[in-house]
Amino acid sequence: MNTKALALLAAATLLFAGCATEPGPFAPQDTTKYTLENTEKFVLLDKPTQVSITCTGLQERMLSDGRLEVVANVKNRENRRLQVQINCVFKDDQGFTSGDETPWTTLILSENATEAVKFTAMNAQAKKYTVRVRQAR
Repeated sequence: MNTKALALLAAATLLFAGCATEPGPFAPQDTTKYTLENTEKFVLLDKPTQVSITCTGLQERMLSDGRLEVVANVKNRENRRLQVQINCVFKDDQGFTSGDETPWTTLILSENATEAVKFTAMNAQAKKYTVRVRQAR
């Protein structure tokens, strides 16, 4: 009787051991931690701005010469004056930047104030953009 039970236990162990094999190769997992600037139109680059700044609206239009113009409404969510830096990276229709990036501009926001900041692309290839905000340096 012990021999049969031992043989049954060994067979069950071998059966379940076959189920524990690793599956084939895994597909890569994408994370938004490093792709935000590729997928979003407004990005807050550091923790202090994520707490204090928000975008209440983005307006975009094509100028008569084919260049893209973007207006970002940037709001201070704090009850204190803030100083941040803002810029815009213009991209072609596939999302690649062609070096068309505005310089970082200092923006001073009063308590709970909203400011409209305008950016204009240098050439007509710009179809997409990312407005970036960071703490003033």
